[in-house]
Amino acid sequence: MESNIVKQLFSIHSEQTFIKLALETFGRQVRDNPVYSSFAKALRVDPDNVTDIHKIPFLPVEFFKSHSVSTGEFIPEIVFTSSGTTGMSQSKHPVKDLALYEESFIRGFELFYGPLAGYTILALLPSYLEREGSSLIYMVDELIRRSNNPESGYFLYNHDELYQSLNDLRAKNRKVILIGVTYALLDFAERYTINFPDLIVMETGGMKGKRKEMIRPELHETLCNGFGVDSIHSEYGMTELLSQAYSKGKGIFSCPPWMKMLVRDINDPLTFLGNNRTGGINIIDLANQDSCAFISTQDLGLVYPDGSFEISGRYDNSDIRGCNLLVQ
Repeated sequence: MESNIVKQLFSIHSEQTFIKLALETFGRQVRDNPVYSSFAKALRVDPDNVTDIHKIPFLPVEFFKSHSVSTGEFIPEIVFTSSGTTGMSQSKHPVKDLALYEESFIRGFELFYGPLAGYTILALLPSYLEREGSSLIYMVDELIRRSNNPESGYFLYNHDELYQSLNDLRAKNRKVILIGVTYALLDFAERYTINFPDLIVMETGGMKGKRKEMIRPELHETLCNGFGVDSIHSEYGMTELLSQAYSKGKGIFSCPPWMKMLVRDINDPLTFLGNNRTGGINIIDLANQDSCAFISTQDLGLVYPDGSFEISGRYDNSDIRGCNLLVQ
């Protein structure tokens, strides 16, 4: 985290500051990222004429499956990979500086939930634990470590132990976040019932081919009934991003200040739509300083006037966390 841009990254306090930093990031990446540069040239984008974020070309997320998307030359500290069914190609995200990823996800988490030290972090993530290269597992490992709580930890398929742990923590009046892949949370909620109103249940990921997809209201009603909570939280992230958005209920997500969602016309990808209109989701993640900060996803959704957003579906089976989504 040496560059001047990165020093400014977590000090963004206004839309004007965000736009300025986004344009500076674009100028550097279109020059120093061979894949992104070639993509921009193919679209006949003249970088000197890009004076607004809506004129920035957004790299299709599929390029992370077929190319090494990096800005500048470096030996990555880690390469995160996406999950996928047998035969599917994996996205690969080379990370130059793990300290930048850690700074992004810790700051983002604490922005929405407050200091980690006050929580017990429980994780029910069997699909992610059973493979290597998961950015989510790296993040949760660090959340657990920084909670500095011996009661924090993972559960694989040992639902009996999770049930006992939740009951014990409820009796101790602890602040608990249970982060789980959606199908595993459902499996637990259908077998056990617990009344833990202060528990934060956070879904991340979808059914992973383990269960039939569900519409969000049905899914969240089942989980709310199983855990005795009023709402279900969600985390929105993916292999290709170093930042996350969070929802505290009803599938409405908010971004940290260094991340922004835009909506494109699905029939004209270079045209952007206004607020409250459904289209393809484009993401600016300024933590992606060493890969590409401007990504065109396969998600469908809409953005509200306050910058919050909702995901309503997807084009394909790309590895998106927190929006198994189902059908609206």
